[in-house]
Amino acid sequence: MNKIQTIEQWHEVLEQSKHEPQLLLKHSATCPISASAYHALNDVETDVKKHYLIVQDSRFVSNEIESDLSEQHASPQLFLLKGGKVQWHATHYSITTMKIEKALEAIQ
Repeated sequence: MNKIQTIEQWHEVLEQSKHEPQLLLKHSATCPISASAYHALNDVETDVKKHYLIVQDSRFVSNEIESDLSEQHASPQLFLLKGGKVQWHATHYSITTMKIEKALEAIQ
């Protein structure tokens, strides 16, 4: 997984999503629910690029993502981006390997 730490990196992910789907996880480094979401995403076998952001380390990037996607902040929060837009997203306990796999199937 690719760690996002700057607004420029975030904008690159958003731009790449116009050409191919991207997965982006915003999560907390200290929350067990976030750890579970991180492992769920990491366990998904896919060619779709996976990215993550640690909210405590990059709050300004998290805020930019919230603004750009018009999605209220949550942590953990997973986005499936395609065409520069959110195609699917989930938060907290809704981030499971099975749900991620179903979301990926739905966009292909």
